[in-house]
This record gives sequence, structure tokens and C-alpha cells, in this order.
Amino acid sequence: MTVETENLRELITPVRFVLWDLDGPICRLFAGHPAHRVAKDLVRLVEGRGLGGLLTSEERATQDPHRVLRGVYLRRPESDLIIELEEWLTRQELIAVPTAYPTAHADPLIRMWASRARFAITTNNAAVAAARYIESRGLTDCFPYIYGRTRQIDLMKPDPHYLLQALNAMGADPSASLMIGDAPSDFEAAQKARVSFLGYARNDDKLRTFLDAGVRREHIVSSMQQVRLALGAPA
Repeated sequence: MTVETENLRELITPVRFVLWDLDGPICRLFAGHPAHRVAKDLVRLVEGRGLGGLLTSEERATQDPHRVLRGVYLRRPESDLIIELEEWLTRQELIAVPTAYPTAHADPLIRMWASRARFAITTNNAAVAAARYIESRGLTDCFPYIYGRTRQIDLMKPDPHYLLQALNAMGADPSASLMIGDAPSDFEAAQKARVSFLGYARNDDKLRTFLDAGVRREHIVSSMQQVRLALGAPA
């Protein structure tokens, strides 16, 4: 057994409840319906309402549609525009589901681990999109709890709201719980919810953002196969 596997095993052996982010650890949701195009179209939608001034130059240039949505919410939290934009983004996520790309080794890991731990999805994507994707992979029975974005955009991660909802629904002890995510916002939410964290970094940029955020190197994986091996799957 490698030191890397030993470190992972030490982290995950006590875990009885796992909180999964969707886009990253489970799949690349926007693999066939690129997020940067969705973000650009979302900006155009805001500008088409004559409200482009609500967005900063960085928000107008972002490749992350969630950042656009946050920007509008910060300045118009109670507006009908937020309802319109959130519903529009949910539709885009549903459009993305059929061309989403499964994260390598995620499906077999989920099926293997679900016999030992209880799972929930805690995502900044819409819960209906997460449920649609999980159903498409035949994993619905593995995820009885799914919590995702609502019109209350301020409750998106790094707020721990979705994590706390899931922990409460599962009757979970935070000390026996683990969040798996691919962004510093997941790590921050996990810290606030007082659960352990495992970072999934599929490239060097992701790895650097985790290290800069304070995630321990031994608590970051580049492949879900590493987690499978730590759980005892054959190499």
C-alpha cells in the first residue's frame, strides 16, 4: 500500500455519511453544453433587460454562470429578474444533462461505497438537474437526498446551508461525515459545517486553488480511482 492510499484510508475509514458535489466529482455537467457559453448567454439576458450595469466587468467576462447569478443577486436580491435568471439557468442545466460526461471511476466508486455509507448530493446546480443526471446513470437508489440551488442565491456554497440540510435529513454526525468537492467553495462550506473534506482536482489549476485555500495535499485526489483503491477495490 502506498503512503497516498494510507492517508486516504485514514480519512475515509471513519466516514458513514458522504456529501457529494455534482459537477466535478460525479460528472462534468457542461461537457457538451459549455459553461462559458451559458455564462455569456446569461450576461446577454441581463443586458437585454437593460440591466447590464448590475454586473462588474469581471462578472461580464466570467466563464462561470453562477458568478453572473450571484452578481445580480447581490444588487437585486428580491427582484423578479432573479427568478427569471435562476429558472433560465436551471433549464440550461437540464439541457446539459444528456451530454454530461461521467467523471472517470465515479460510477463504480459510488456503487461500491453506497453499501457502506449514506450519500447526499449538495450542489450549487439545481437539484432537479442533479436528480436527472443521477437517474440517467442508474444511481438514483444511491442518492436519496439531493439539495441544490434555489432562488435564495446567497445560500449557495460556500454557505453551508445545503450541507446542513443533508446532515439533518440523514441524521448524520458531522464527525463521521465527508464532503467531496472540486472547488474552494466546497472546502469552505465543509469547514463551516464541521465535516471532513476531500478535494477532487482534475488538473494542476484545480490543485493549486485547493492548496492556496488551505486544503491539505494528502486530502486531494486527481482521480476517483484513488478513492476506490483506498476503499479496498482491486487495482
